[in-house]
Amino acid sequence: MATVKLLTDEEVASVPAVKAVFDDIRATRKSDFVNNFWRALANQPALLERTWASIKQVMMEPGELDPLTKELVYIAVSTANSCSYCVHSHTAAARTKGLSDQQYAEFLAVIGMAAETNTLANSLQIPIDREFLIG
Repeated sequence: MATVKLLTDEEVASVPAVKAVFDDIRATRKSDFVNNFWRALANQPALLERTWASIKQVMMEPGELDPLTKELVYIAVSTANSCSYCVHSHTAAARTKGLSDQQYAEFLAVIGMAAETNTLANSLQIPIDREFLIG
């Protein structure tokens, strides 16, 4: 259960700054669906606006990483941070960007392998090789 009220469209309509962000979410995503993450952030209009602007810049503007790669990175970080909501949300987004079942299985194997070797390296306190250092 959420720790804040998830605002309805009727409640959003009464706050112009929030309505503007929700309208932009719908237009940008070409969908009427606004997920619970944004509905929770709508309780704090400035946080909602700032977060949506950042998401658009990082996740949607063209860059050196393709959209699917960005979603996979997001899933990996969300997994490491134990954010079930974000794992589900960005897995759904990755699937709309072409993630196949085979790619997802391989990706999960990489996450599992990284988690295992990260734990071993941290537990053993292995010093970083000089060759890996920049500068």
